[in-house]
Amino acid sequence: MQATLTPTFTAPPAVPFAAAASLAERYRAVRHFTEWICEPLVPEDYVIQSMPDVSPAKWHLAHTSWFFETFLLKPYFKGYREYHAQFSYLFNSYYVQVGERHCRPKRGLISRPTVSEVYQYRAFIDEHMLALIDTADEATRAAIAPLIEIGMHHEQQHQELMVTDIKHVLSINPLYPAYREQPVRPRQPVPAMQWVQVEGGLYEFGHVGEAFHFDNEEPRHQAFVRPFKLASRLVTNGEYLAFIEDGGYEQIPHWLSLGIATVQAQGWYAPEYWEKLDGRWQQFTLSGLRDVAPDEPVTHLSYFEADAYARWAGARLPTEFEWELAGRDLPRQGNFVEAANFHPVPLTGAEGGLQQMYGDVWEWTRSSYAPYPGYQPAPGALGEYNGKFMCNQYVLRGGSCATSQTHIRPTYRNFFPPDARWQFMGLRLAQDAG
Repeated sequence: MQATLTPTFTAPPAVPFAAAASLAERYRAVRHFTEWICEPLVPEDYVIQSMPDVSPAKWHLAHTSWFFETFLLKPYFKGYREYHAQFSYLFNSYYVQVGERHCRPKRGLISRPTVSEVYQYRAFIDEHMLALIDTADEATRAAIAPLIEIGMHHEQQHQELMVTDIKHVLSINPLYPAYREQPVRPRQPVPAMQWVQVEGGLYEFGHVGEAFHFDNEEPRHQAFVRPFKLASRLVTNGEYLAFIEDGGYEQIPHWLSLGIATVQAQGWYAPEYWEKLDGRWQQFTLSGLRDVAPDEPVTHLSYFEADAYARWAGARLPTEFEWELAGRDLPRQGNFVEAANFHPVPLTGAEGGLQQMYGDVWEWTRSSYAPYPGYQPAPGALGEYNGKFMCNQYVLRGGSCATSQTHIRPTYRNFFPPDARWQFMGLRLAQDAG
């Protein structure tokens, strides 16, 4: 049996990040996009926390508002009075320098404030933020503009988390409810995987220029890359299914020691959201339960699974520098959240070169998440945003079907622990050249 939420499916709003758009226009657009993501939800959906890594949608709505209140309104809006004295405790995430925080695994136990009250909080913050932008003098505007920029990109990160968290929340429901109904795509052949060779040498990596970026993308520095080959497209469900049917989850030589221990402890036998029902492989999607489509990019893999598959396939995962070198000059086009597919889509056509580098799934790299040479975190509480997580994590590149196209760039470094699977994570193969 499959349930639906019978949502009103409106088109996704545009987020104008072009230079011509005003700061106020961009702020409104980002905030509106968050609420568009919530359109299909009913109040009961907003409050569930299905595992410690997942946050309720209500918490995301409040936390992103708390961010603007904490880092902009309190220090810069003259005479500002906070909306609620306890919201800083409830909706702080990990900013230790800001103050005490509510226990993360218990966010789903907070029935109050209600969903309605949280939306009132958002409206209050928006009213004051737009007033701040409108009335700031030149010196204040120079100080707040970069903070608002960070806040907007921070909210886009939480928009992606909301999509993936909503998926996990709905997946534990035995009725397999749909978030937004989508038609089943007709299956089609996938272009054969080709190898694209990239010349080695000494290259510069990391962000350069004045455009927005996070501090973990800098400083720009040199690194030597040996010649390598990169697969022309992402690995598909059909290809990963061959790994499963070959006993890939039991073949210890393909796995890192901690990886096979995790597989055995967690009982993994397929990607997250896959089930074998009545002899057919099916997967839970944000459109409900669907047959596993062999032509779609495989997703919801841990680093351990991606690495094991690559070894089984006689290849490896690329390093983050290999990925950045190969993808830096490609257009940032692909299946992003603005397309409202909420799922990876098959590659069509037989164009040459590298395909699917952006969108669809975050691509695991074999690079540990570590600071670049000379890295210094930003001062103050905002310096806790990236640097303190540079331990026991791996880098992913390229964005996913839940990422905003206006948020991604070639130097963007996402990072997760190697056993994480609930994000839209997949892989592209690499090989040494020569």
